[in-house]
Amino acid sequence: MPSAERGLTAAEHAATRARAAYQRGLRAGTTGRPAVGARHLRAGLLWLGWEEDQGPGARRVRAADRAAAARMLISLAHLEAEQGRTAYGLALLDRAEDMTAPDDRGILLSQRALLLLRTWRVSEALRFFDEAVPLLEGYADTAVLARVLLNRGVLHLGTGAVQRARADFAWCHRLAVDGEHRLLAAKAAHNLGCCDLLVGDIPAALRLFTMAGDGFRLNAPDWLPVLAMDKAQALLAVGLAGEAVGELDRAIASFRRQRLDQDLAQAELALSLAALAAGQAAGARRWAAAAQRRFRRQGNDAYAWLAELARLRSRFATARRPGPLVGQAVVLAARLRGCGLRNDADLAELLAARALIATRRPAAARQRIEATRRGGPSTSLEVSLLRRLARAELAELEQRPPQMLAELRSGLAMVQARRSRLGSIDLQAGTGALGVDLANAGLRLALDRGSAPMVFDWLERSRAQALRTRPVRPPADPRAAKLLAELRQVSFLIRQAELNGQRDPAAISRRAALDREMRERRWQTAGLGEAAERVSLGEVTAALGSAGQTMIGILARHGRMHAVVLGQGPARLVCLGDFEAAAEAARRLIADLDTLAGRRLPARLAAVIGDSIRHQAEVLTAEIIVPLRPWLGAAGIVIVPTGALASIPWNTLPDLRGRPVTVCPSASSWVAAWGRRPPEPDPCGPAPFLVAGPDLPYAPIEVTEIATIYPGCRPLTADQATVSATLRGLDGASLAHLAAHGHHDRENFLFSRLDLADGPLMAYDIQQLTAAPRQVILSSCDVGRSVVRPGEELLGFTAALFHVGTATVISSVARVDDEDAVGIMTSYHRRLAAGTKPAQALAEAALPAPFSPFICFGVG
Repeated sequence: MPSAERGLTAAEHAATRARAAYQRGLRAGTTGRPAVGARHLRAGLLWLGWEEDQGPGARRVRAADRAAAARMLISLAHLEAEQGRTAYGLALLDRAEDMTAPDDRGILLSQRALLLLRTWRVSEALRFFDEAVPLLEGYADTAVLARVLLNRGVLHLGTGAVQRARADFAWCHRLAVDGEHRLLAAKAAHNLGCCDLLVGDIPAALRLFTMAGDGFRLNAPDWLPVLAMDKAQALLAVGLAGEAVGELDRAIASFRRQRLDQDLAQAELALSLAALAAGQAAGARRWAAAAQRRFRRQGNDAYAWLAELARLRSRFATARRPGPLVGQAVVLAARLRGCGLRNDADLAELLAARALIATRRPAAARQRIEATRRGGPSTSLEVSLLRRLARAELAELEQRPPQMLAELRSGLAMVQARRSRLGSIDLQAGTGALGVDLANAGLRLALDRGSAPMVFDWLERSRAQALRTRPVRPPADPRAAKLLAELRQVSFLIRQAELNGQRDPAAISRRAALDREMRERRWQTAGLGEAAERVSLGEVTAALGSAGQTMIGILARHGRMHAVVLGQGPARLVCLGDFEAAAEAARRLIADLDTLAGRRLPARLAAVIGDSIRHQAEVLTAEIIVPLRPWLGAAGIVIVPTGALASIPWNTLPDLRGRPVTVCPSASSWVAAWGRRPPEPDPCGPAPFLVAGPDLPYAPIEVTEIATIYPGCRPLTADQATVSATLRGLDGASLAHLAAHGHHDRENFLFSRLDLADGPLMAYDIQQLTAAPRQVILSSCDVGRSVVRPGEELLGFTAALFHVGTATVISSVARVDDEDAVGIMTSYHRRLAAGTKPAQALAEAALPAPFSPFICFGVG
C-alpha cells in the first residue's frame, strides 16, 4: 500500500523502512551473520538518502535523519570489519563523525576502539574505550555499555592484564543478566572462561565455556564456532592436541560458510598451533601461511606476526640446521613485544635461543634467554616450560649436568602442578604431552651416561604420572545422571539391533553425541591439588625383595630399546633390540589372536595363523627377552612396558610360559599396588563377587563353576546382572569376577564398557565407586587393551580400575575364546583359593592354552 494512503509522507515512510532495515541488520549481526546484516544496513541507509559516493552531485541525508544514519554507519563499520574490511570500517566511522548525536558519542568512540583493536593498535583502542565507558554509564540501553565492557575486556585479556579483563567481563555479565540480555551474558561467560584459561584453571574455563555454549545454542548458534576456538586452546593447554584439531576443523568450516574472514584467520592460526602440537609440522606450516595472508589483507600486522611465529615454530620442529632461523626469530620477538604480546615475544626469543644452542653459540643463547621474563601471573605454562628446556639445553652445552637436571625437574614439577588441578583422568593423562621434551632430555642424558639408577629416576618422572594424582570422584550432577541413563538405554538398543543382525545409524550417532557430552562434563571436574610422591630406587628394590620378583622397565630411544633391571643386586642397564620390529610383532600378534579367537576356522588356515603367532613370539623373544636372559632368574617378573609393547600377552613367549608375569605402567604404580595387594584367601571371609553378562553362552557356566569353589557364593546371572547391582558388588570387593562382553573404545576410553543385562557398565562408572575393589578379573573380550598417550599414559577399562586404586586386574589384550576362558578361569580360581598368588595362578591356569591373551596387571 502506498505511503500516502496510510497518511505518511514520503520522508516518514523512508524513515520507517530505514528503522526496520536497521533492526534486521542488528539482529543478523548479533547472531553472527555479518554479510546479511550489512546488506540490511545499506538498504536502510539508502532509504535515508545516504550515498557511498560523496561527490559534488551526491544526495545528502536530511537533518532529521542524520543521527539515525550515523547509528547505521557505526553498526555497518562493525559488520564490515567482521568480514575482514577493517580499514573500510574505520572510513565509515569517519563519515559518521559529524552526524553522530551527542548521546551517541560514546557508541562512536567504542566502535572506533573496537576496530582499532582488530588491527591491534591497542594503545589507541584503550584510549577510546576509556573515553567511551563514562559516556555510556547512563545510557538507556544497558546492552550498549555491556558490549563496550566486553570489548575492553578482550583488549585487556589480549595484553595479559587478566585482573582488569575479569573485572570488565564480570561487570558486563551483571548488566547482561539484570537487563536480560541473554546473548551478552553468554559472551561474558565465554570471556570469563578465557580468563581462567589464561591463568591455567582449565576445569573452571571449561565449565564457563559450557555455560556460554548453552546460551549460544539458545540465542545465537552461529557463535558456537567462536567458542570452539577457545575450547581448543583449553584442550591444547592439557595436551589434547587431537581433540583441539577436531574442534578447529569444525569451526573453520562454519566460518567459511558464514564468510567470517576475521574469525577464519584466527581459527587457521589456532589450527596451525594444534597441528604442531599433534606432530603435524607440514600441516602447521600450511595453516599458518593461510592465516598470515588473511591477516595481511585485513591490515592486522600483529596477528600476521603471530602467524609468522607459528610458521617459524613448525620449521624449527623439522629443521636439521636451525641456525638460519635465529635472525628471523629475534626480529619477530621485537615486533611482538612492541605490540604488547609478551608471551609470544618470549616464545620467539626462546626459539632463537634453542637455535643458537643447536649451533653451539652459548653466549648469544644466554642473552636471548635472559631477554625473556622470569615468570609471573600472566606468563603461560608453555613459555615457562620452554624456558626451562632452553636453560637445560644451555647447561648441557656448557657441561653443567646438575644445572641441566635441575631445570628439567623444575619443568616437570610445573606439569605435575597443572595435572594435580585436574579432576578428569582424561585431562590428567593428556598433560603428559606437555612434559615430553623435558623428560626426553633427562632420559637422553641418563642413557648417555649409562647410569641405570639415573635412567630409572627419569623413567619414573616421565611415565604414567596421572596414576600419582589423587583420584576425584565426580560430583553429583543431575544432567550427567540423565545423560548416563540415556547412554545406557541407547547402547542397549544398539546391542539388541546388532544381535538381530541389524544396524541402527541414528542410535549410533546419538551414542557418539552422548559420549562426547559426558566426556566434556567430566573435564570440568577440578582436581584436589595432591599427588603421591615418586618412589625411590631403594623403595622399589626393597618391595621387589619382599615380593621375590624382578622388574624390567623398558624404554625406546632412536629406534633401539633399553631396559632397567631391578631386583636382586644392583640396578642394571641392558641394551635390547629394535623397537619398531618388536612393536610390529606385537601388533601382528594381537591381530592373529583376534582372528583365531572363537571361530571355527579351516584347519589349514588355523595352522597358518598358529605359525604366525609363534613367529611373532620368536621376534619378540629375540628383540626383548634374549638380551635379558642372564638376569631373568626363576622368580616372578614385573614388566613396565613402553608404547605398543603395553599389550603384549607375555605368557605366550616361550621363556615366560608358566612364569608369574605382571604388567604395570610404572614402578611407582607397582609399589602403590603392592601396598594395596589383596589379602590371603580367608575361608570365613566374604565370598567373591561373580557376574555373568548377557549373550555369552559360556558366561553362566563359567561363574556357576567358579562359585562352587567358594562356599556361599551366589553369582549374578541373567536379569540380575544389572549395572547398579554390579556397581554395588564391586564397591570395596576383595575379589570380583565379571564374565561379560567387553568393548575397548580407542577414541573415548571412559566409555570402554562391559555389556550387562540393562546396558553397559563403563569405565566412567568405575570412578563412582566409593572404595576400589582389590582384585578384578575380566574374563571376556579385549578390555585389557590400552590407549598409550605421550608420557606413557595408559588409558582403558583396566587403567580406569588402576586409577581408582585396584591392585590387581586380570584381563585380556585380545579377543577371548569363550570356551577356553571357562577352563582357564576355573583353574585360576582353584589355585587362587588354594593360596597361589594371582600372577602364578594365571600362568599355571593358562599352560594348557598356549595362545592365551590374559595378562595379570598391577601386582601379582
